[in-house]
Amino acid sequence: MTSAVREAPPVLSPREDTGLPARLAVSAAAREGGLLSGGGFDAWLAERRRAHPFEVSRIPFAAMEGWHFAAETGNLVHRSGRFFSVEGLHVSGTGPFPEWYQPIIKQPEVGILGIAVKEFDGVLHFLMQAKMEPGNPNLLQLSPTVQATRSNYTRVHKGAPVRYLEYFAGAQRGRVIADVLQSEHGWWFYRKSNRNMVVELDPSVDVPLHDDFRWLTLGEINELMSRDNLINMDSRTVLSCLPPPSVLGVAQEGFRGALAASFDPAAGAVTSTPEVLSWFTGLRSDHDLEIARVPLRDVPGWHRTKDEIVRDDGRHFRVVAVSVRAGSREVGGWSQPLLEPNGRGVAACVVKEFGGVLHMLLHAKVEGGFLNAVELGPTVQCRPGNYDHADRPLFYDYVTKAGPDRIRYDAVHSEEGGRFLNAESRYLVVEGDESLGRDVPADYAWVAVGQLVELLKHGQYVNMHARTLVACLNAMR
Repeated sequence: MTSAVREAPPVLSPREDTGLPARLAVSAAAREGGLLSGGGFDAWLAERRRAHPFEVSRIPFAAMEGWHFAAETGNLVHRSGRFFSVEGLHVSGTGPFPEWYQPIIKQPEVGILGIAVKEFDGVLHFLMQAKMEPGNPNLLQLSPTVQATRSNYTRVHKGAPVRYLEYFAGAQRGRVIADVLQSEHGWWFYRKSNRNMVVELDPSVDVPLHDDFRWLTLGEINELMSRDNLINMDSRTVLSCLPPPSVLGVAQEGFRGALAASFDPAAGAVTSTPEVLSWFTGLRSDHDLEIARVPLRDVPGWHRTKDEIVRDDGRHFRVVAVSVRAGSREVGGWSQPLLEPNGRGVAACVVKEFGGVLHMLLHAKVEGGFLNAVELGPTVQCRPGNYDHADRPLFYDYVTKAGPDRIRYDAVHSEEGGRFLNAESRYLVVEGDESLGRDVPADYAWVAVGQLVELLKHGQYVNMHARTLVACLNAMR
């Protein structure tokens, strides 16, 4: 008779890294003595700009190499069948704009946006990249360690491999701090999402440092967040997915004290998290939208010239073609379409203290390219040039006419420079006054900042513009 073999009890791992918020707080407090001191960062960035010639020129569609308009559909496609395409979209349903047509970028691949983190002398540092993108108004901005589509990191372009990819995929992957699938711009991308990742490397891992990369503390990154067009969109969305740092030192008062209190679940909120989710789920259920891809040639109200695809009234955006010469990319030159929006946008969030806890006034935003039609956006998200003055969104005048005493954050940030040309938005955090109370329109809700950060652990809840504003608020802590 054989005796039964008793299995060893499973070894359980902690559900959360309880020490991480304090370690992030130490990194967030480290704002002096590093690369930012004595102009070191600016000197490095200027040197990287000089080191890599980068030229972007507008060209006619016919001059693009590898791109053409498909005979059957009129869609703008690449000869490889990869990268992305420009197609048509038809949206119909309920709401203030019950039906519209538009061109849209279809890029089904899920890319990786990843930041590697490593501890030096007891302080976490983030590996950031000085990366040129053809659509950036100033070309060079700080991007994540890895910012690559699947076509890029599988080298469809037959160029150089993506640096540091091994720390995010495969046997050398670091310890995961954050890993979540988040949406891209729903007005301009069709159901596009990227994997937002933060991984921590063991201190023993020797990371060869390329000239285009630098280790920065979270505090240094937060300082740079106040500058215009420096921290790129992909960095901002990844940083927004970080767990919130704990608050070090003495208790804070006023705006920053209310911001810190919003991350304490015991402090409460205007609306409980289950009720917020119920409100949001109800709005998603009630938006009966029919969203269909259509051939680009069948999009009414738009026309194509040799240089652009543009709406008949000139509003919203246009599709153009560019030629790129690059010294710091996986390939040295290419051509591609870019989407150029009409004027600078406004992305603003009203914040207000209720019971000592800072809340954000969020708008359930409908965008035709979202997977689930609706995501949580800022109080105001628009491009003013697309509206007659009387038709501008609710709260637009409230945020744009706010006095300096109520503006807590104000900077211009670029959107995705790899697909959009000169796409900038003015990002604002405006503190609400006594004219705003708890009662707001049905598609708006007051949500504690900490509640929104918790939702960022899950994909497709919070849109790109709101994620940027979360990163900006975190930088202010």
